[in-house]
Amino acid sequence: MQPGFQQFQHAFARHLRDPHRVPRPAGTPEGLVAVYRELVFNNLCGFVDSCFPVCRQLLGEARWRRLCRGFLRDWPMHSPWFREIPGEFARYLGTSGIAQPLPRWLPELAHYEWAELAVDVMEAPRPQADPAGDPMQAGVVLNPALMNLAYAWPVHRIGADYRPRKRQPTHLLVYRDGDDTVRFSEVTPLTARLIDLLRAPEAPTGRQAILRLADELAYPDPQKLLGFGAGLLDDLLRQGVILGSQS
Repeated sequence: MQPGFQQFQHAFARHLRDPHRVPRPAGTPEGLVAVYRELVFNNLCGFVDSCFPVCRQLLGEARWRRLCRGFLRDWPMHSPWFREIPGEFARYLGTSGIAQPLPRWLPELAHYEWAELAVDVMEAPRPQADPAGDPMQAGVVLNPALMNLAYAWPVHRIGADYRPRKRQPTHLLVYRDGDDTVRFSEVTPLTARLIDLLRAPEAPTGRQAILRLADELAYPDPQKLLGFGAGLLDDLLRQGVILGSQS
C-alpha cells in the first residue's frame, strides 16, 4: 500500500487534471485548491499557446481552451520537462480519441508549428564540413538541425485567409541556419527523397545518392538526373540545408 502522502498526491493530481469529474481530496479547502487548479491549467496553456498561435487563432478561444482542458485531463505525460509539453500536445492532436470535432488538417498544422520549436531547441552540434568541396564527389554533410517533413495538407499556407478543403501533399524542410535562425523551405518530393538518401549511415556522395534515386525512379537517363542533382545540391548548400562535403 502506498504511504498516505503519496495517496494524497495522486488524488490531488487526478483532481487537478479533471476537476469536473474527480472530487478534491477530503479535507482540502476549496479556495486553496482553486488556486492550484488555475495555476496548473494556466501554466500548461502558456506553453501550448506560445507554440501554436495559428491553431489557436483558427479554432477560436473557446474551442482552444476545451482542447487544452482535454489534453490536461486525458493525455498521459511522463516527462518532467516543460519544453516537451508542446510536442506531447501535437501528439495528442494526432490521436482519434478527442471528443470535439476538429478540422482535418489541424493535427498536421500543429505538428508543423511544433517543428519550429523542435528545431530551435535541438541539440545538434555542427559537424566539420568543407563548404568549398564538391558534394558530388565527396560525402555530403547535412545540417544536423534539420527536419524533413511530409504532410497531406499544405500546412505552411493555412491561416486566417486560407483553410484548405482538399488534401495537397506537401514536403517541407525546417532547419536552423548558421545564425541560429529557424528557416522553412518547401521542396519537391524528389528533393525530399534525395535528402533522405543523403542521411544514410555510410555518408554517400551526392553522385551515389542521385544514382540511387535514379534507380528507384527507373529514370531513363541517369546522366541527365546527375546534372540536375548537382545544381540542386548547390542550392541546398546556399540555403544551409547542406553544410558542405567531408574533407
